[in-house]
Amino acid sequence: MLPSEKMAIAAHLHVLLRRKTGRVTDTEWMAGNAEYAAEIVRFARASAKHDGHADLGEWAAKLEAAMAPTLPAATMAEKLLVTARPSTDANTASPPAKTDPGNPAEVRYVRGIR
Repeated sequence: MLPSEKMAIAAHLHVLLRRKTGRVTDTEWMAGNAEYAAEIVRFARASAKHDGHADLGEWAAKLEAAMAPTLPAATMAEKLLVTARPSTDANTASPPAKTDPGNPAEVRYVRGIR
């Protein structure tokens, strides 16, 4: 599904949630983050069931279907870690990078995260 279609669904659900429940959401984050979208879907379905707003349930299902092919952020991070790990094979491993401990920029950004 195109990002613009996801954004349109997220925007429509945002308006419904704002009007019917008073809940304010972030449409861009909803269209781009599967975990946030799943939580909004859960909330919309609970509100639809509790308050009797059938249209909330319909649009929650549309958002869920739109976000189904995307992977959650944690899964993406795990995949990146697997591909970014250095090789343990001695023939293909590159030597460690040399840093200058006297350079404050290298100590601050290369050796640790602020």
